[in-house]
Amino acid sequence: MAALATGCGSADPWSEPHASPAPLGALRPGFVDPSASPTPEATVTPRPGSWDDVHPPAGYRVVLVTAGDDRPTTALVTAVRDWAKEEDVDLRTVTGDDPTRHVTALTRAMDMGPDLVITAGNDLVDPLAAVSPSHLDQRFLVVGAELAEPTENVTAADWTGASFRGEGLGMSSAYDTRSFTAARCAAAVRAGVAAVLNDLTGIVLWLDDVK
Repeated sequence: MAALATGCGSADPWSEPHASPAPLGALRPGFVDPSASPTPEATVTPRPGSWDDVHPPAGYRVVLVTAGDDRPTTALVTAVRDWAKEEDVDLRTVTGDDPTRHVTALTRAMDMGPDLVITAGNDLVDPLAAVSPSHLDQRFLVVGAELAEPTENVTAADWTGASFRGEGLGMSSAYDTRSFTAARCAAAVRAGVAAVLNDLTGIVLWLDDVK
């Protein structure tokens, strides 16, 4: 079963009308080429820190879907929770405890009506690839992994040591659990959210320059 954790009481604020989120602040030069928008499924290497001035608006609603308790997944979950606390984001968490019900966990997250669903854990890559094409109005961010063929609503923040792509492709020979540093995981969250808020979706952000 998918386990749900929230911080809300009996009156759920997510049931109220909610405006489309707009970013606070702007991307710095070097995030993308300003003369040409990234093509679908493109890999973009943003300049480190070029996302630092972008923040989510008040009331930004995010559901974190996580599966697994390995070191990389734990580091990513910590980064998401730290970011949400620092940015005063309304964060809820769905934990996929049953590998056979990861699609259910993702569906439950979408049913909450979030602005963004963030996934952490390699086990969620294939379920997300199955779900996301049928829900193009829902935005997803994959941190520490990527989809082999992402749709326009799926953005990924990845790097060489974390390049798991699912779909039977196997684990990359460059996969390295030590590459999931606190700094890189934090950058994946912040850069990924900055891209989503600026409508730069359906791409992979490559973060090898962040250590």
